[in-house]
Amino acid sequence: MTQAARERTREKNEQNVAMEAATGAVRGQPTSANSKPSYLARLWYSVLWSPCWAISQIYFRYRYSGRGNVPPTGPVLLVANHQSHLDPVLVGIACPRQLKYLARQGLFFWPFSLWIRSLGAVAIDRERGSIGGIKTTLRLLSQDNAVVVFPEGSRTPDGRLHPLLPGFCLLARRSGATIVPVAVDGAYHSMPRGSSFPKPHPVRLAFCPAIRQEEFGGWNDQQLIEVVTKRIAAALAQLQQQ
Repeated sequence: MTQAARERTREKNEQNVAMEAATGAVRGQPTSANSKPSYLARLWYSVLWSPCWAISQIYFRYRYSGRGNVPPTGPVLLVANHQSHLDPVLVGIACPRQLKYLARQGLFFWPFSLWIRSLGAVAIDRERGSIGGIKTTLRLLSQDNAVVVFPEGSRTPDGRLHPLLPGFCLLARRSGATIVPVAVDGAYHSMPRGSSFPKPHPVRLAFCPAIRQEEFGGWNDQQLIEVVTKRIAAALAQLQQQ
């Protein structure tokens, strides 16, 4: 069995185990992930967003499109390809809504934790596996947050789009979230796996047309994965032509 096949089997098993817990999370069990940040939290996010945007324009000549495809309210699951460690910040800069995303517990050390928490990071203990991530993401979506996920499972080793794992299908179905596929191009060339610091390189991002639950409700997971994959791939092809 290949590594990819083992990953898919593990993902599927953990999803089945998590089903009951995930349902409870959507029903509003207590959580430390607040759905409505305070005024000061929103202000601090804006303060941090501004220099990130400016640096991205200078360093990456960053351009993005399709912001109107992101619903302004309600739960939104942004499903993006994963090219580098830059991706969460790049999606956050372009998105018209304040984002949430999961980050491993080891990144939450002083004072770095203040910065990533302010940018929407939520700590997840990897020792709990995918079950913890599913429950946390569902809680965030149940509170009408916009959450970005990277269902390739890890950063691309070669810059190409790799098969999407089915976990995001469970998240969208259980939460009722609108899915917005997101294509990121150029981040791999700036900061490929093994790099410790990004180098200047043009980066482009596109928010693809949204897929609402009334549209994908009748599809099985494979059909949903195919549609999302095709939209990301088509957007990547357009970005690369630019």
